[in-house]
Amino acid sequence: MSISRFGALDTIINRSNYDLEYVEIPDSKISEFFGCNVFNDKAMQKYLTPKAYTEVKEAISTGQKLSREQADVVADGMKRWAMEMGATHYTHWFQPLTGRTAEKHDSFFTLTPDGQVLEEFDGDTLVQQEPDGSSFPGGGLRSTFEARGYTAWDPSSAAFIFEVGEGRTLCIPTIFVTYGGESLDYKLPLLKSQAYIEEAAVPVCQYFDPAVTHVKTTLGWEQEYFLVDEALFNARPDLVLTGRTLLGKHSPKGQQLDDHYFGSIPERVFAYMRDLETECHKLGIPVRTRHNEVGPGQYELAPMFEETNLAVDHNQLLMDLMDRVAARHKLRVLLHEKPFAGVNGSGKHNNWSMATNTGKNLLSPGKKPGMNLRFLTFFVATIQAVYKHADLLRASVASASNDHRLGANEAPPAIISVFIGDTLTKVLDDIEKGEDQGISGVKDILDLLSKIPNLELDNTDRNRTSPFAFTGNKFEIRMVGSTMNCAAPMTIMNTIVGKQLKDFYEEVEGLKNGGKSQEDAIFEVIRKYVIESKAIRFEGDGYSDEWRDEAAKRGLGNTPNTPDALDAYVSKSSKDLFLESGVFTEKELDAHYEVMCENYILKLQIESRTISELVLNHIIPAAVKYQTILAENVKTLKEAGMDESSFEAQKEILTGISMHINGVKKGVDKIYAAIEAADSHEHAEKQAKAYATEVKPVMDEIRDHADQLEYLVDDTEWPLVKYRELMFMR
Repeated sequence: MSISRFGALDTIINRSNYDLEYVEIPDSKISEFFGCNVFNDKAMQKYLTPKAYTEVKEAISTGQKLSREQADVVADGMKRWAMEMGATHYTHWFQPLTGRTAEKHDSFFTLTPDGQVLEEFDGDTLVQQEPDGSSFPGGGLRSTFEARGYTAWDPSSAAFIFEVGEGRTLCIPTIFVTYGGESLDYKLPLLKSQAYIEEAAVPVCQYFDPAVTHVKTTLGWEQEYFLVDEALFNARPDLVLTGRTLLGKHSPKGQQLDDHYFGSIPERVFAYMRDLETECHKLGIPVRTRHNEVGPGQYELAPMFEETNLAVDHNQLLMDLMDRVAARHKLRVLLHEKPFAGVNGSGKHNNWSMATNTGKNLLSPGKKPGMNLRFLTFFVATIQAVYKHADLLRASVASASNDHRLGANEAPPAIISVFIGDTLTKVLDDIEKGEDQGISGVKDILDLLSKIPNLELDNTDRNRTSPFAFTGNKFEIRMVGSTMNCAAPMTIMNTIVGKQLKDFYEEVEGLKNGGKSQEDAIFEVIRKYVIESKAIRFEGDGYSDEWRDEAAKRGLGNTPNTPDALDAYVSKSSKDLFLESGVFTEKELDAHYEVMCENYILKLQIESRTISELVLNHIIPAAVKYQTILAENVKTLKEAGMDESSFEAQKEILTGISMHINGVKKGVDKIYAAIEAADSHEHAEKQAKAYATEVKPVMDEIRDHADQLEYLVDDTEWPLVKYRELMFMR
């Protein structure tokens, strides 16, 4: 009997609610404590001088730098606020290319040369720090002996107090760069892409409303995750080391009945959700939705829409909170895209749109026919951008863990297509046919739009097989993985749509200079884009084999593994795009590409070594032990003179166990050879592709044999916690 497995089960069965550290939920309304741990507008007005407050607001809205004098004032106000909240330390909180957040804490406390004790925090400390961070991935941007990294304050994302037990830390959102200013993080490229799309979108907006001076992108993410008891988690070495189960026979009951989806939330999970939501609300994260997802033990939460940079920060902060809050409830959060084979994986749908300083959502059709030409402009330009740069958008969501979802008949395929629904498909088809319609044709199309009362709310069936779907007033990017930093796909969306809007403006201006009216020129370019991008629009089943064949005929890419997908980042067209937009320099782009390849390699290295140890140290010994028991049984029966037909079943099981033990051992030998061969490649790109094509398939072979052994070996001898226990024990 496996001590760790059955010990974990015994722990759960005998655990009482008294063992759990439930946090007392505030009795007050959410509105009364929302953002209480954030240095928000209300706090700034209280702790800053009017001049400093005005400069900070300018810095937030325009990117204008603070003067040194006012930086000192802001730092002093922020310190006083933080210390009154109980903070003793501060940190520059940043998002390195590891995918999660990083922080180095420094105390406000300091000693002067004459021995006086002070609490110190000035403008220089607020604006910039040197946390070193030499071990963070840099893709060759920094030499080992020149490994300093610098953090710089991002005033557009508010500082906040992070609580860990009784400790309080002032966290200042920052970018992370090299000494030469090259990006070492996700935030700086995102901020550059936002500036780029605003620069491109404002002139186009002014065709319709001269009052538009600023455009921002908005994001509403949906975070899916699994919860398992910590005792079961700790009894699975693969979950501890990789975040997913590398072995495990499917449970007889999985998600077939759909009885978990939107079902009653278990009491213990409900307590966790309430606790998590409270922590989120204190930090200004506007989570509103919670529900059971499709997989047993799978859940989802989602917030209201926010400006993209802030939404990304909030999602990164949320993932940290989820882990910390779960520990209080003796639970573990599984954010991996595919923690369980045969059960739906987890995504993080990114709902993306654009909004103006005049309060208009540029992807909202609106109610007045005369305003819908603006909607068509931004709607069609976005589709055209995705059509031209589908490979880059696919690359932005590529990772070793997300490869298990994409194209696996449970999530959007690795083929990028756009779903817009029957209504808007008819609109675009009518535009395509209107060869000589001119402005009268525009009016006809706009009249059609105006007669659809619920277009803005939801005019689609939310095709869940589509990786990129229009859902009323936003585009939903459904292929983003649950562990990912949303900044990666958002940076690409901002950049490709920004480029398309710049092209749109130039084309319209060219037609106007040729004598066309503005409305006719706009409509002509829209129609051109509708025709050119038609191949990427698809309304059917993205899981079907027929679609893969059809997509190939249309010339659409299909890159199911990460190393092949990542090539898009360093293609000539992508480099030209990033250099023109200023989002990446060529040096930064090559470095980020190398880091993504290295991340893939490291994930597969860890997984391949873990599965090898698991089968050698856990599976084979358990199988051999049961094999011996069966062999003794067969021997005893044979010696007793019984006819061999009476113990034929034991012999068949014994033969099967022997075959699969040999299969496992051969797989381990094969995988070590494949790892050695992959590691022998000099370049990260070739290593990554070798891991994808040579190492990963062997892991699947080993798993097939190990899962068959789980089916054959006595349950009391099986060492690893089983799927039915992980997913159904509450």
